[in-house]
Amino acid sequence: MRHDFADRRSFAMQPWIAPSILAADFARLGEEVDDVLAAGADLVHFDVMDNHYVPNLSVGPLVLESLRRHGLARVDVHLMAKPVDRLIGDFIKAGADFISIHPEASEHPHRSLGLIREGGAKAGLAFNPGTPIAFLEPLIEAVDLVLVMSVNPGFGGQAFLPSSLAKVRAARRLIDASGREIRLQIDGGIQRDTIAAAFAAGADTFVAGSAIFGAPASGGTRMDDYQAVIAALRRELDAQRP
Repeated sequence: MRHDFADRRSFAMQPWIAPSILAADFARLGEEVDDVLAAGADLVHFDVMDNHYVPNLSVGPLVLESLRRHGLARVDVHLMAKPVDRLIGDFIKAGADFISIHPEASEHPHRSLGLIREGGAKAGLAFNPGTPIAFLEPLIEAVDLVLVMSVNPGFGGQAFLPSSLAKVRAARRLIDASGREIRLQIDGGIQRDTIAAAFAAGADTFVAGSAIFGAPASGGTRMDDYQAVIAALRRELDAQRP
């Protein structure tokens, strides 16, 4: 069953923490997902790389399908792949709640976004550091999520690019002007010393990989470690609230 997003006000207003499984221990992936959700994560971020659009290779729909059978709920899929349309159908079938694509990965991004929505998922548009945010304006009625990359896509553990904050602010202005409830996600180098600035710029959904899954062992369980990191990230967000 898909996550219930019927409460649109909650959907638009509540900050979400989205651990990226790219940084998880794949030898115990099901347990890692269970632990991070039990530790307070709002959804799981699923990075898909094809060694073509980006210089790395990660996971496909069969992994997501297996995690769904394991009990995973609330997942957003980031397709770093080209061409992308065939994968959209595969990941909808596998159980994605959100699917984000890059405009450069489709000959017709409006059509690709439509395929996502027609399949019952929420449609996202992802922006690399070098992709102009101007791509969003003619497509904004077709999206439910905007993803701003704060690193160059393809690898985890990279340093946050401060220049991405200007793109977040520009996306926030377009979203607010549209009058639509669209989530604004940021991905790359998100940790305690960067999440506040991203939130202040207008982001409301925060992908964190190595900051969570790479947390140093505290002597407790891994879920305890994840819970401590997620709680620390939320404290940084709470400190920004009026």
